[in-house]
Amino acid sequence: MSNPDKPFVLQHAVPTGVVATRWWWVRHAPVREDNGCIYGQKDLACDTSDREVFEAVAKILPRDAVWFSSNLKRTHQTADAIWAAGFPKPATMQQEAALAEQNLGEWQGLNRAAFFASRPIEVGSYWFAPIDDPAPGGESFMDLYNRVRGVIERINNEHAGKDIIAVAHGGTIKAAVGLALGNQPERGLAFTIDNCSVTRLDHLTSDGHSGWRIPMVNQQPWMADAAHNAMHQPAGPEIATASKLA
Repeated sequence: MSNPDKPFVLQHAVPTGVVATRWWWVRHAPVREDNGCIYGQKDLACDTSDREVFEAVAKILPRDAVWFSSNLKRTHQTADAIWAAGFPKPATMQQEAALAEQNLGEWQGLNRAAFFASRPIEVGSYWFAPIDDPAPGGESFMDLYNRVRGVIERINNEHAGKDIIAVAHGGTIKAAVGLALGNQPERGLAFTIDNCSVTRLDHLTSDGHSGWRIPMVNQQPWMADAAHNAMHQPAGPEIATASKLA
């Protein structure tokens, strides 16, 4: 039986002299009141009734972290559900409007299935439109990417070396993955980001150089068990590093 006081956290060594800022992205819980329509930045509620899911997420998130969310209530409700499932509630959670979902403008409120059926297939886009194509009265994915990139870079500077838990949205997390892949937003769109899943992106800096490491994307810890925490086998530079940081 797992001990809730000792949460399972994936371990990855950080070489001496490297500062790792670890991002734990959590997508909000499912939205049930959309009536099959595109919602984008519409401020809809989410369904947090599946306690088992939130207990599993709570077990793998780091305790000493700085919390962020978007300004939309579905991210706040998701954070509340994680805390209610046993995660110690932080003193504060900062809201960042720049972490909100893409503003889909006039597409918001349209039937999702009919919308996609009416548009040409954009192989490789995996999204509402090609990355440079803005929604009427709204944003393109590149607009979303650029504002997410800006807030990530600012938080990396303000909280270097910390664990960052960011409760956000599918598009937001895809943008973050694209940044971690070397400023390739279109590559981020190829990843699936399920509701309540956890994506871990580490920003590493040393001697003026920086880069990203991607330990996990779209992980759904309710499908696993903390008893398997020995399955990470150190390799490469990790073997030479005695200290491990989550």
